[in-house]
Amino acid sequence: MASYEYTLADCPSGERARELWLQHAAGFIIFEDARQYAINQIEATVDEATKAQIVDGINNAIYGMMMIFDGVSGALQNNHLAVSMETTVQLHQKAGRENKLVHQVTLSKGDGMCMGYHGWREGDFGKNPVVLKKDPET
Repeated sequence: MASYEYTLADCPSGERARELWLQHAAGFIIFEDARQYAINQIEATVDEATKAQIVDGINNAIYGMMMIFDGVSGALQNNHLAVSMETTVQLHQKAGRENKLVHQVTLSKGDGMCMGYHGWREGDFGKNPVVLKKDPET
């Protein structure tokens, strides 16, 4: 399923709980909209052994992205210039047609996307739910 097929759960109170929840939300989005998307593109006719190798490749690519998000890799430099990437996950309060930024976590300064990766592969997105399945009636 893609992230649009879910409804965002309520954010927990407390600064630390909110930071963890936002990092888990980022992991959920990556796992649903990148990893699961890629897995869903595997042809149904592919044998199980080949499919397992393809999924391993997808998992390795996602883990490589996690290392970039964590700031472990993904920088270029020479003697006088440097290029790096910074990724944030943001919580917005919806106010009519406007969204107000409520909280933001820079992933390279968070708990570590690579740390969350292994739990996310098992479907563990923290003790505070990140999403709820959408009601088909809405």
